[in-house]
Amino acid sequence: MTTQTKFPATVDVAIIGGGIIGVSTALALARAGVRCALFEKGALACEQSSRNWGWVRTLGRDLPEVPLALRANQLWRDIQDQVEVGYRRNGLVYLQENDSDAAEHESWLAKARAYGVEADMLGREAALRLLPSSSRAWTGALYSAADGVAEPQIATQGVAALARQAGALIYENCAVRGLETSAGRADTVITERGTLRAQAVLVAAGGWSRLFCGNLGVDFPQLKVRGSVLRTEPFDAGVSLAINGRDFTCRKRADGGYTVSQFSASLAELVPDSFRLMGKFLRTWIANNSLVKIRFSKRFFEELATPRRFPADRETPYERCRVLDPAPYARGIDQAWARLQHAFPVFQQARIAQSWGGYIDVTPDAMPVIAPVAAVPGLYLASGFSGHGFGIGPAVGETMAALIQGNAAPVDIRPFRLERYA
Repeated sequence: MTTQTKFPATVDVAIIGGGIIGVSTALALARAGVRCALFEKGALACEQSSRNWGWVRTLGRDLPEVPLALRANQLWRDIQDQVEVGYRRNGLVYLQENDSDAAEHESWLAKARAYGVEADMLGREAALRLLPSSSRAWTGALYSAADGVAEPQIATQGVAALARQAGALIYENCAVRGLETSAGRADTVITERGTLRAQAVLVAAGGWSRLFCGNLGVDFPQLKVRGSVLRTEPFDAGVSLAINGRDFTCRKRADGGYTVSQFSASLAELVPDSFRLMGKFLRTWIANNSLVKIRFSKRFFEELATPRRFPADRETPYERCRVLDPAPYARGIDQAWARLQHAFPVFQQARIAQSWGGYIDVTPDAMPVIAPVAAVPGLYLASGFSGHGFGIGPAVGETMAALIQGNAAPVDIRPFRLERYA
């Protein structure tokens, strides 16, 4: 993709962050005839939008996210008809091994059906027909034939290409240093290449959103969790659907290999914000202590050395570190790979091609903020997706575009207000 070079003096909307949320919002705005410019300090999708599992799912979501997931499934299909993003509706299964697993799945499904979710509880025999030969005693599964996957390494670039075609301006390697306000309203965007005026500004900066908002005096309770993933070389295990086995996950890739991880292949590295936000996150940490491991690392000192307030007329932390590129959590990845091979011995013939890490932006309730920022008129926030953002990205973009234009949101955004953390 060729980076936009001509710099505008004014736009209707400025978008900060070139991940799936930012480019999806740019696409929706541009198609509505809104002049918008997107700024990414590194390359498009250089962080979590290209490092996630690639699931496009309704299963297992927090109920307020379900309408977004259902709409996103439709939008991914429409996008795939226009540009290659690797979207396939090949199904997703949440396996179960006991009555407790089944009860949890049944409870979620009973509530989700009220939103129009199409999914089924499968018995043992029906579940096994979807799987390779297994050494584990699966008792059934929660299954959605309508869920699927897209390819994180190409999806954001594909959506961005459509946004460009519709008239959106996209600037890579162009950090937004800060904003200025007039009469309390955000209306001036200061970038490392120059300044422009905008009627509205969207912060969709992933793990950087707390720092950016904090420099404006807006407290956004967000931490980063280091997730880890591996992929295999091309291999046919006889299964194409995405699988959640609780202590491992896998899904077929468009390149013929498999993406493999597990929910507990994640590290919550202690940083200064961990202590500042302890009151908001402590209950979540306790509830998820089996999934997220807490560690002290050099990341504490890296974030301690990062100023929380800084002027916008000189180099900022966004230019000093353009991409967060953490190493994978080796133990978590090794566990996921061993558990997958134990569950499905056919994977013992596969070879690991690569593993990687990425920082997931998380909130205290593991749900995003998708809303205007009441304290700063003209400012909007779409961040804190807690590992759920890629699959619902197109629907979030559609929703943000509606809010920014002053239109009714296509879904109920009340659960996603920033003020819920007050």
